[in-house]
Amino acid sequence: MSEFTVVGLRVVREAAICGSFSTAAENLGYTQSAVSRQIALMERAAGRALFERHARGVQPTDAGRIVVRHAEIVLGELANARHSIRHLEARPPGRLRVGAFSTAMAALVPQAIAAAVGDQRARISLREGLSPRLLTAVAREKLDVAVVTAPDAAPAGVEIEPLLDDPLLVALAPAHPLAGATSATPAMLRGERWIAGSQEPGSTLLGSWHDPGWEPDIAFVARDWFAKLGLVAAGLGVTVVPGIAVPVLPPTIALLRIDHPSAVRRTGIAHRRDRDNSEFRQAFTEALRDHAAVLSAQVRQRLR
Repeated sequence: MSEFTVVGLRVVREAAICGSFSTAAENLGYTQSAVSRQIALMERAAGRALFERHARGVQPTDAGRIVVRHAEIVLGELANARHSIRHLEARPPGRLRVGAFSTAMAALVPQAIAAAVGDQRARISLREGLSPRLLTAVAREKLDVAVVTAPDAAPAGVEIEPLLDDPLLVALAPAHPLAGATSATPAMLRGERWIAGSQEPGSTLLGSWHDPGWEPDIAFVARDWFAKLGLVAAGLGVTVVPGIAVPVLPPTIALLRIDHPSAVRRTGIAHRRDRDNSEFRQAFTEALRDHAAVLSAQVRQRLR
């Protein structure tokens, strides 16, 4: 009897994300026949079809979506185990001072810390804040590493390594007319009432993608994300959320992608150029990259 395998789970997840067996094969470095064989084995283990085949690609069935959801969990846990084993004896108990903006602190940073630290004792201090202040803290050696929105220029002595291009999404109440869509153009969003962190659009996520001349109708100002999402769920307006926040968003929130080239937030890892390149810090940085890739896949899957 066929069993679910790690390779098979990875293939099913990639095929679901890409919507194509051939693209999944290319991304994973497999032949198309190898991908087809793995899909067949996984379907035999499931006892039913995991994909609907169409002329233009494939789409997961209800059973396929269940397998993909559990594949994300299994593969994420294996990544955690790999990091913990790799650094089991390499890192003595140490100290790491980490900074991040709020939505990175909600999902990405905790997962990376868990993967990097494992069962070892370590002193981790966290600092949440706006990216400019975090960069200043790194420059002044008050933080060892920070997850920041990448600026046009970094402070002297600070290096920023690319982490991910995080798509900006619109959060809506489930009853909103656009709740069933996967994307919307700025023109489709012009008449919305917005919930933002400030009355000044340029200082919020609204400032990065709107067209010249557009003045958003900011109905409510709320800095706390729970407050924003509560107002959205009540149907009192819509708000912009970064894709990195998707894993912690409640099911009462619908999402759609903003169809605009500037609706993306470039995120990076900031550290000093002359930093102590410890094993512990390297492990944390590697874990950030791994979990950023997992988060990106989760965003793509939810917006399908």
